[in-house]
Amino acid sequence: MRAAVVGATGRIGRLVHRALERDHHEVVPVSRAHGIDALTGQGLDDALADVDVVVDVTNTTVTDERAAEEFFRTTTEHLLTAERATGVKHHIVLSIAGVSRVRGNAHYAGKRAQEAAVVAGDVPWTIVPATQFHDFAEMVASWTEDNGVALVPPLLVQPVAPADVAEILARVAVTGPQGRHVEVAGPEREDLVDMARRTFATRGQEIQLVPSWHTGIFGVEMAGDALLPLDGAHIAPTSFDTWLAGISDARADVAAGAAPPAGATTP
Repeated sequence: MRAAVVGATGRIGRLVHRALERDHHEVVPVSRAHGIDALTGQGLDDALADVDVVVDVTNTTVTDERAAEEFFRTTTEHLLTAERATGVKHHIVLSIAGVSRVRGNAHYAGKRAQEAAVVAGDVPWTIVPATQFHDFAEMVASWTEDNGVALVPPLLVQPVAPADVAEILARVAVTGPQGRHVEVAGPEREDLVDMARRTFATRGQEIQLVPSWHTGIFGVEMAGDALLPLDGAHIAPTSFDTWLAGISDARADVAAGAAPPAGATTP
C-alpha cells in the first residue's frame, strides 16, 4: 500500500509513518518541511499521485475559533480536492473524543469543522477520535503555572498513548474506509489534577496544584463524562501508570549516567 501521512513531522505523524513502514507499506510524508503545504494546497497533487490512503494528523495552535475552523476546513478541502484528482481511495482523519459535546473551545470548533468537511466530501473516509494523551495534565499545568502555582481543571479523562493511537491509525489505513467514527482511548479513567500531581512527583518537580475551573482554558462544559469515549471505543493497552514508569526509568538512566539509545526521546 502507498500511504500519505499529512503532518508527517509532528508528534503523531512520525509515529504513524514508523508504524506503516514497519508493516512494509510505502509512506509519502506530507508537510511544509517536505515542500508540501496542505493549507495552501501547494504540492498536493504531485505528492498524492498513486497514493491509496491519506492519514491526516495535521494540527494548529491558533486560539481563535474562526481561525481554527478556517485552518481545518481549508486544509481538509485542499486534501479532498487533490485526493479526487489523484484517485485516493480512503481519507482518514485524527480527531478528538467528545468533540461534538464540547462548545466554547476554539480547537474543538476547528475539529468539528474538519469532521464536517470530511463527511460532506465524496472521498471514502474514517474519522478516528482519540482521548487526551498521557502528558495532557502536565501540558495544561504548564499553560497556567505562575511562580510555582498552577491552576488545573478537575477534568475526568481516559488518557491514551500517542504510539497506541498511531497503531490504530495504521490499522485503519489497512482495513479500508469505515464511513464512521472509530474511537480510541486508554484503559483507565483518571482525574486531571491527580495526573498532574503524579507526573510532577515522578519528574521530581515541585508545583503547587490548585483545582479550578477558572483557568481561562477549559470550562465546566468539559465536566462529567464530556471527554470520555463512547461505548464501543477501542481500548488501547498503555496505561497512565505505564507512562509514568517510563519517565521514572528514563530519569534513573540519566542519574546513572547511561546514554539513551540512538533516536530515543524522553517520555
